[in-house]
Amino acid sequence: MDEAERRLALADFLRTRRARLRPADVGLRGGARRRTPGLRREEVAFLANIGTAWYTALEQGRDVRPSVGVLESLTRALRLRPDEREYLFLLANQPIPAEPPPDEEIVSLAVRRFIDDLVVAPAYVLGRRWDYLYWNRAAEALFGFGEAQTSPRRNALWRIFMDSTLRRQGWEEVARTMLAQFRADSARYPGDPRFAELIDELERLSPEFRAWWPRHDVRATVVECRKELTHPLVGCLVLMRTTLRLAMAPDLRVMVYTPMPEADTAAKIRQLVEQPIGAAIIQAVGLPHFSVTGS
Repeated sequence: MDEAERRLALADFLRTRRARLRPADVGLRGGARRRTPGLRREEVAFLANIGTAWYTALEQGRDVRPSVGVLESLTRALRLRPDEREYLFLLANQPIPAEPPPDEEIVSLAVRRFIDDLVVAPAYVLGRRWDYLYWNRAAEALFGFGEAQTSPRRNALWRIFMDSTLRRQGWEEVARTMLAQFRADSARYPGDPRFAELIDELERLSPEFRAWWPRHDVRATVVECRKELTHPLVGCLVLMRTTLRLAMAPDLRVMVYTPMPEADTAAKIRQLVEQPIGAAIIQAVGLPHFSVTGS
């Protein structure tokens, strides 16, 4: 649509959102009998802390350009949903500010069922701070999650630096790569105290983390890559790791390891799932050693 059509669409949208609200919905008294349903223009202007004449100009489709702050105020005043907020910003031709992520990270039932159905494909969900939020039986059997996890934190970065069973040949390359990817991710959440807490603790406890973190190495997470693992009980495994982003929760990532035809990988993972090994055995024999191709 051209500029004039966009302004008219914005005016219509504001009027329809205003009409669906009652004074009681926004904490106002109804007062005298109203000739039309919904809030009055002056009531919306009051709630948004903007001038009535200026808001009226918006509803009339005139050439006024609301700022990001005004649009956020209108979002709150009109009780807009997240999708309506996005539509409002698009009509106003303004960049859509990122909403602060929720404190609690929740893996939906649909995602959990999807992961559980991957019988021989290890899969887990990572939160924005790289916490392990959910995993299937194949991931627990292969990576030693759950009760078999030896680190005090269910966190991927903590585990790579603090779990001694992972420190085999090639550990430094994997740890440096993960650290650079974590730093790139952490920049999206400035001021998050949980990031600071994790970083401070690793700086205190891990000499390698303390030496490498100040270097500011960054690296994007590879969406797909081939991984070869040497498992201490079943030997070589060849998998394709795919990183999936969730549309309804973009801060979460689903990591899926699909068995490749080589090395009879699927059968070996099925063996681990059907005959899970305990924490004591994991501590004795160690966890799989990774080598990565195509990263």
